[in-house]
Amino acid sequence: MTPRAVASRALRGWRKYAVAVVVLAGLGLAGDRAAAAWTEHRTADAFQKAQGLKSAPHVKVHGFPVLTQLAGGTLDRVDIEASDIPAGRDGGRLPITTLNVELDRLRRSADASEAHAASARATAFVSYEDLSRALGIEIGYSQDSTKAEPRVAATASLPLVGKVGASARVEVAGDRALALRSVKAGDGLPKALRSMVTGMLERELALGGIPDGLALTSLTTTPDGLTATLSGKDVTFRTDERA
Repeated sequence: MTPRAVASRALRGWRKYAVAVVVLAGLGLAGDRAAAAWTEHRTADAFQKAQGLKSAPHVKVHGFPVLTQLAGGTLDRVDIEASDIPAGRDGGRLPITTLNVELDRLRRSADASEAHAASARATAFVSYEDLSRALGIEIGYSQDSTKAEPRVAATASLPLVGKVGASARVEVAGDRALALRSVKAGDGLPKALRSMVTGMLERELALGGIPDGLALTSLTTTPDGLTATLSGKDVTFRTDERA
C-alpha cells in the first residue's frame, strides 16, 4: 500500500470518528435538553398547584448538564416567573400581579411535597388595580413619591363630601407584609373627615404566594404599581397545597 493510500485510509478513519463524536454529543445534548424540559414542566406544575394559579408559570433550569444535577438531587439554579397569584383562600392577603423568583441549589424533599432552595431572590409586582381591589379604594401613583419615601395616592369617596384626595407612605411591615402609613389628606377637611380617610388608608397587608424563607428587603413605587424585593436562605415552597 502506497503512503498516499495509507494517509487516505487514516483520514477516512478520523472522519468517521469525528462524525461519531458529533452524533454522540448531539444525542447527549438532546437528552439533556429533554431532561431540562421535563424538570421545568414538573416544577411549573408543582408551583401552579401550590399557589392555585390559573396558568402554569414559566420555569427555566440553568446549568449543564442537567442530568448530572438530577442524579445528584440538586439543581444549581431555577428561575420561576408567575402571574396573577391570588390572595389566598381567606382573602386576607394582597394578590401579586407578577412574581419572579431565582432559586439557588434547589432540591425536593423525600416525599416530593416540598422544594427547598439554599438561597433565593425575588421581585413581586403589585399593580395599582390589584391594590385598589384589595383595599376597596382607588389607589394610584403619587407625585410625592421618592426612593427614600415611596408613596401612593388615593381617592376616597366620603358621604356628603364626595371624592377626596390623599396619599400614604408605603413601608416594609414584616418579612412578607407591607403597610400604608403617614397618611396625608386634604388640609381643608374637618378633623373628623381626615380621621375617616386615614382609617380607610392605614392598613397592613401580607403578600400572598411568597415561598417560606423569603423576606421583604425594600419597596418602591412606579407609575404602574408597587415593586417589592425579597431575599432569603433555606427557602421552601410546598408542592402539594397552596402556600
